[in-house]
Amino acid sequence: MASAISDAVDDGDSLYLAGFTHLIPFAAGHEIIRAGYGDLELIRATPDLVYDQLIAAGCVSKVTFSWAGNPGIGSLRAFRRAVEDGVPNPIETEEYTHYGMVAALHAGAADLPFMPVRTFAGSDLVDQNDAIRTVSSPYGDDEIPVVPPIEPDVAIVSAQRSDEDGNAHLWGIPGEQKEAALAADTVICCVEELCSTETIRSDPNRTLFTADAVDYVVEVPYGAHPSYAQGYYDRDNAAYLEWEEVSKDHEDTRAWLDEWVYGVDDRREYVEKLGAERLLDLEVDSRYATAVDMGDY
Repeated sequence: MASAISDAVDDGDSLYLAGFTHLIPFAAGHEIIRAGYGDLELIRATPDLVYDQLIAAGCVSKVTFSWAGNPGIGSLRAFRRAVEDGVPNPIETEEYTHYGMVAALHAGAADLPFMPVRTFAGSDLVDQNDAIRTVSSPYGDDEIPVVPPIEPDVAIVSAQRSDEDGNAHLWGIPGEQKEAALAADTVICCVEELCSTETIRSDPNRTLFTADAVDYVVEVPYGAHPSYAQGYYDRDNAAYLEWEEVSKDHEDTRAWLDEWVYGVDDRREYVEKLGAERLLDLEVDSRYATAVDMGDY
């Protein structure tokens, strides 16, 4: 992970850490914090704890997003401190709806100059976000709201497993991961385990990313904790509740980062620090999705 992040990321880059409730690349986010990157633009539909942690660490100067929060609990407190009080540093925000974000990613993935989003008609976001504009329909008199393409410098996406070339299987909630991967200049794919190409070919319907889109493959077990990886481990709800308390104060937040991010060398040490009992509580009954064999081809 350290090698991939070092090769792919520079200060001032725009980063998309993808994953929708599921397979959120926390291990990559923590490595970015440990490496001390700054002036980053973070882009994401539904930023959650990993973005709050990156903001609290002072890595971020802008967040482009749709809805931000600690899911099921409340606000992202570090995010709010940065926006409202400039702690630890001021950040700029650019806000869309979920669909607006995905449409902008799709425009980036398809190399289009914009994507129409009719649902922005009448929305206050049009007045708040200068990037949302209108164009005249070539087929009528309508003025259609459009969003610009989002083309991150780096997308960090996750899947359950991949071969060494980056052909990756993902099942469960895919979120916007495919669009983010295809829109970005550079893609890091984080997986729970490496597998053979034959395993990937046994069920092509699960292959969300292919080798031609992926630049780096990182095998990182429990890399999505405290979010979950379907078929591998459950969501650690206690961690989300803990963050609500920890993040109320900036100094407490920094102390948490000192212990859980700066205080470990890598994800392996983080997992060891979690402990066997906590990991056993997150175990699932079935590790893999049902095997599929498409036959000869």
